[in-house]
Amino acid sequence: MIIFLPAVDIGNLLSDDPEDLATTIQLIIMLTILSLAPAILILMTCFTRIVVVLSFVRMGIATQQMPPNQVLISLALFLTFFIMAPVFSQINDEALTPLFEGEITQEEAFQEAASPIKEFMAQHTREKDLALFMGYAGLERPESLDDVPLTALIPAFAISELKTAFQIGFLIFVPFLVIDMIVASVLMSMGMMMLPPVMISLPFKILLFVLVDGWYLIVESLLLSY
Repeated sequence: MIIFLPAVDIGNLLSDDPEDLATTIQLIIMLTILSLAPAILILMTCFTRIVVVLSFVRMGIATQQMPPNQVLISLALFLTFFIMAPVFSQINDEALTPLFEGEITQEEAFQEAASPIKEFMAQHTREKDLALFMGYAGLERPESLDDVPLTALIPAFAISELKTAFQIGFLIFVPFLVIDMIVASVLMSMGMMMLPPVMISLPFKILLFVLVDGWYLIVESLLLSY
């Protein structure tokens, strides 16, 4: 598919003509949205939950910078693309393709694109979190998803994702904490108080994680959570 970008006449950017001024304002707004696109996409997809859970895994094993941040973020991005593929495909079919073919306007394309992403976020947003922002904004109880503004849904979805990620992180920490406690108790009973327990427990935690195929279990749990 070939996408033709509209030409921009630089000479009209400083024009006093109302139509040229409106085009200039639209261009500025578009550039502003594009600059904020990464942050917007991170908060509107499953990326937050995945990257937080993967960070908890590394903290639980206590391997410092292994795996490196680049690996964790790259894995989180590709898992996000995999999970969000049906949503992105629907947005492409209902909003982007008709817009590029000139069948709908930009406003209509935005509404069509917002619908599937709102459905995804609403499925994983707690009622309590959404009510917090709706009540603070003084909005009435929505009758349908169309009545929920993105300005309230996005932060509600973000804190819901963070809560779920921390719950998963707690469950990840428990077995590693048990190993640390056992190693610390054994070292104290042997009178080896000067030896850091973390140094001894680290190989056992890595061994446990490898034996249970930890990465498979973590990724499987993340996929099933959606």
